[in-house]
Amino acid sequence: MTTLWRSAAYRIAFTYSAAFALAIAVLGASVYLAADAAFRHQLDAGIAEEMTDLARTYRAGGLDGVRAAIDTRRSGAANAYHYALFDAAGRRVAGALDTMRPAPGWSDIRFVDPAEGEDAGRALARPIGGATLVVAVDPESLERLDAVILLLFAGAFVIVLMLGTVGALVLGRYLRLKLATIGDTAQAIVAGDLSQRIPIGRRGDEFDIVATSVNVMLDRIAQLLDNLQQVSSDLAHDLRTPLSRLRGSLEAALDGPSDRATLKAALRQSDDILALFAAILRISEVEGGGIGRSMEMLDVGELAGDLCETYAPAVADGGRTLTCRATAGAPVRGDRELLAQALINLLDNAQVHTPAGTAITLALTRQDGTIRLSVADDGPGVAEADRARIVRRFVRLEESRSRPGNGLGLNLVAAIAALHRGRLTIEDNRPGLRAVLVLPAP
Repeated sequence: MTTLWRSAAYRIAFTYSAAFALAIAVLGASVYLAADAAFRHQLDAGIAEEMTDLARTYRAGGLDGVRAAIDTRRSGAANAYHYALFDAAGRRVAGALDTMRPAPGWSDIRFVDPAEGEDAGRALARPIGGATLVVAVDPESLERLDAVILLLFAGAFVIVLMLGTVGALVLGRYLRLKLATIGDTAQAIVAGDLSQRIPIGRRGDEFDIVATSVNVMLDRIAQLLDNLQQVSSDLAHDLRTPLSRLRGSLEAALDGPSDRATLKAALRQSDDILALFAAILRISEVEGGGIGRSMEMLDVGELAGDLCETYAPAVADGGRTLTCRATAGAPVRGDRELLAQALINLLDNAQVHTPAGTAITLALTRQDGTIRLSVADDGPGVAEADRARIVRRFVRLEESRSRPGNGLGLNLVAAIAALHRGRLTIEDNRPGLRAVLVLPAP
């Protein structure tokens, strides 16, 4: 029992069972007391009615009429009342009630029952014509009825107690098994098995809701750990080449006569490394909500038009064309600087990964309560299998990594979209690639 009481599941179950049994006991006691009071009131009402009837007889026929009425009533087999008429000296002159003369009014008396001996009774005494008339009744039938009620409620209480105990054991075992499942899953994850998940039933009860929430949390934790592992691996891979080049430049400067070209090359390489860390830090800030808290209503159509006007000359210098299909009048709630950064990253990405002569289009459309800002090109595009992968950190489809970049541009755009409760989708432009920033319209 001590082991069971240590379990919160069994404590809850037994406490509920005890509370239910206590409620049954209180209900039984209340019903018993109310029924006993009602029966005793009914008993007193019968005695009073009998006394009133004999008083009318006295007014009609005097004491002799009362004696005759008492004798007549005593001979009736169905009469449950006992009578006695006492004279002024206290002697019983009529009736068969063998008791001492009680005081006027209601009283509980002791009388001698011919069949059972001394017994208790309920009596009403009233003076009439110098004598005292007593009408009494043996409450034995009431006591038997009370005993039956007590027996029924005692049996019901025992049955409820037994069923409550069995129910508490079953409920406690059920709760314990459910909680043990969650605990076992947690222990397995602590031990290193991150693939474990809490089983979800088909009932959709509170345990299933909790299990679903915990499983979603575990999926998110596993995803974050995978991202951390990927970031660590890719960061080490991306830093190896620039750090090696930086070391080589510094060694060359130390071994030979120092020149400004070597130092400038080392400075550029250190700037690239700092830019890499700055990009990682900015993504972390955006994902953590550290920036972009000053959301306001802004017109992304006007923002896209301004960026097109600013970037069109630079795109043209690279041998490409930039077309803008965005008009003002597209309000969203967001951070102007971050949304501008997202569109700039998409435009830069389109320039870096397409050949000269590529046509780039920045367009704004509305669809299903969203505003879609898309940067599309008619370049070589990206294979369908790689479209979801290029949004991840440090992912670069060019294995040689000879082109500038660190594989963080699209990841930052995705983080900015999530901060604005939107999303980044990569689609086929047929030909080319279309990157779409989907934002909720107010």
